Amino acid sequence: MATITCPYKNYAYNQSDRIAIQTHNQNLSYRQWYELVCKTVNWLTSHSYTNKTIGILMPNGIPFLQLFAGAAAAGWTVAPLDIKWREEELQKRLSLCNPSIVITTKDMYDNLKSFCPNAMIWEECVEEINKSPFTDIQEANEELPFYMGFTSGSTGEPKAFIRSHESWVASFSCNKFDFHMNENEHVVIPGALIHSHFLYGAISTLFLGGTVYLLEKFSPSQTLSVLHKHPVTAVYMVPTMIEALLKENCVIEKHVKIISSGAKWEADSKQRIRNMFRNLSMYEFYGASELSFVTVLSDQDNKERPGSVGKPCHNVEIQIRNTNQSLAAPNQVGKIYVRSKMTFMGYLYADAHTIHSIQDEDGWSTVHDMGYLDEAGFLYIVGREKNIILYGGINIFPEEIETVLSLHPDVEAVAVIGLADSYWGQIVTAVIKGKAAKIELRKLCQMKLASYKVPRKWYFTDEMPLTTSGKIARPQIKEMVESQVNSY
Repeated sequence: MATITCPYKNYAYNQSDRIAIQTHNQNLSYRQWYELVCKTVNWLTSHSYTNKTIGILMPNGIPFLQLFAGAAAAGWTVAPLDIKWREEELQKRLSLCNPSIVITTKDMYDNLKSFCPNAMIWEECVEEINKSPFTDIQEANEELPFYMGFTSGSTGEPKAFIRSHESWVASFSCNKFDFHMNENEHVVIPGALIHSHFLYGAISTLFLGGTVYLLEKFSPSQTLSVLHKHPVTAVYMVPTMIEALLKENCVIEKHVKIISSGAKWEADSKQRIRNMFRNLSMYEFYGASELSFVTVLSDQDNKERPGSVGKPCHNVEIQIRNTNQSLAAPNQVGKIYVRSKMTFMGYLYADAHTIHSIQDEDGWSTVHDMGYLDEAGFLYIVGREKNIILYGGINIFPEEIETVLSLHPDVEAVAVIGLADSYWGQIVTAVIKGKAAKIELRKLCQMKLASYKVPRKWYFTDEMPLTTSGKIARPQIKEMVESQVNSY
């Protein structure tokens, strides 16, 4: 085993001139990339922090990847922070991860420093980093945590998921065995590095020795421009991005792999993208932040079983269990359990400072998704036990939005659901009982939530359907709203 950065030294000396990272205005060879990472490690180790956790609040770019890789190589845990979060959202996550330092840009520093006294300006940090010595680094322990991501959980309150070097390095094998990738790949990363799908895509490519083409933010035209100008072999996408590409009305002749996750890739979209990419290999994988890769649907398998999410990835075991924990028969729906070396270390909650594993004594984990395996071992997802809304490849937890809407004094009851949308997958929809005005509720959400969490549709009702135990009956609410939509 190894750490996520351990091959860099070898690449720096054996393929020193090969481009590691390319942006619209800069490129770095592997020698230059290794030097930046080493200097970042030496800069971090020159500070005598006992809590080795660093927050990164920065836009896409080489500095983000430099800090992430350098901190990981130094044995630190990195907590990427979303620049779209509102102050309250950011404060909760800072309180949870408790970083020793938070690095941000000069533009964002003034807003951050008022509630984050350990904030540091990147433009000043990089001057110190560049003065640090360039010496070969001693790699961190592979069992150490290096990455902390965030989820709101079923309660609406944030919790963190923790990953070790070992789990991601094990995941890199899936790039080789399941996506058939190697050191010759030229990979476009068009999405925000705050999302693990794109961060993983960049770091895994660098681990294998390929070239990363990094966009500042997603743009269909810029993505296609990179595809035309450079020898691109693979692109990490989510279905919403694919829909945006389809509107560009062009043809790509070169052989390209599209690696998609985050939401179900609809059959119609798959067919249309084949007409656009004339020599396409598509890979759709099912996974989770807690589990990493679970299944992959290859290009050929997609033609035969388009409704499936594929077969287990390399070194992954899957079980479908009934409510009594017995194994389900083929085609019988149950809860999905996964066992592999790629699963995360556990959750870190706001009310505790220890990591809580979800593995049972035999190493099996579940994120409470429901599905079944057919006779050939292909997995089908039938629903989420929890109420996650999948918006453009982003998981949104309705409970977090409901908590905010409930703050309004004229809201008697609220339910947030996801309505099907051909472009976004699902859109956030609020169902309100009470006298609150929509303009006030929208303003409340805009003050406290990231923009993509603000409901796009609003419905007001005199009565909120309840279960026999007095809880909000989400299925009935969704059915009620969908019937209104379909009546127009």
